[in-house]
Amino acid sequence: MNDVVQLDLFDIKGPKPLNGMYYEKRTNKFVSYVRGRRHFEVTPSRCLGDEAWKERIKKERGI
Repeated sequence: MNDVVQLDLFDIKGPKPLNGMYYEKRTNKFVSYVRGRRHFEVTPSRCLGDEAWKERIKKERGI
C-alpha cells in the first residue's frame, strides 16, 4: 500500500505574489496587482498620484 502524504496548500515557497501599484518599464504604465494577478493599468498622464509619488514608485517599484 502507498503511504498517505499530507500536503500543505497554504505553504508558499518562493517569491510572494505582487500586491499594490507598480511601474512597468516595458509598457511605461502604472500597473495594479492584487494577490499576484494584474488588476488594471494606467498611463502616467492619467494616473491620479502627484509627481513626487509617481517618481518614487518608478524608482522603488519598477518591474
